[in-house]
Amino acid sequence: MKVKICGMTNLNDALLCESSGADALGFIFFKKSKRYIEPELAKNIINHLSPFTMKVGVFVNESVDFINETAFLLNLNSVQLHGEESFEIIRNINIPVIKSLRINNEFDFSILKKYPDTCFLFDTYSESVYGGTGKTFSWELIPDEIKSKIILAGGISINNIEDIFNNIKPAAVDISSSLESEPGKKDNEKVREFFKKINYLRR
Repeated sequence: MKVKICGMTNLNDALLCESSGADALGFIFFKKSKRYIEPELAKNIINHLSPFTMKVGVFVNESVDFINETAFLLNLNSVQLHGEESFEIIRNINIPVIKSLRINNEFDFSILKKYPDTCFLFDTYSESVYGGTGKTFSWELIPDEIKSKIILAGGISINNIEDIFNNIKPAAVDISSSLESEPGKKDNEKVREFFKKINYLRR
């Protein structure tokens, strides 16, 4: 199970997460997010990271041109789309795409068929925000046949990662708010303790 840490806003946090064992780091280019980062600042951080760390840009309802231009300038490995983007948009993006879907009790999983050959991230539905809620959804809603293929997000923390690791077994988890001291600022101790737990589970 891979680990992506999202909401990078400064170099110290990015280097801490990378050295602790993060497989991927996320940079949010959605101006209404509390964890928004200017592309130029993100580029400076990325330039200091290992080439083996995945760099993911998070976008919400942006144009294909803006996404592709930002991905090229920052040398992103993939983009994560958190809005209402169609498959027509996805297939015109030049690098791999992660499509985020916000899950609630009424979610229709047949919508996945509209996005062939796409990697999915399942997050918690909110009427007011496009992710970063810090809340979980009902994981039992996830069809068994796709659990091992998804990225799981929404309220993931050191308190439930063992349950996720043993019972859901997703391809990856995406975590942000539970490792913060405040929005956009990671807590060193929380990050280290989380990866200590991850390494224990992986042993």
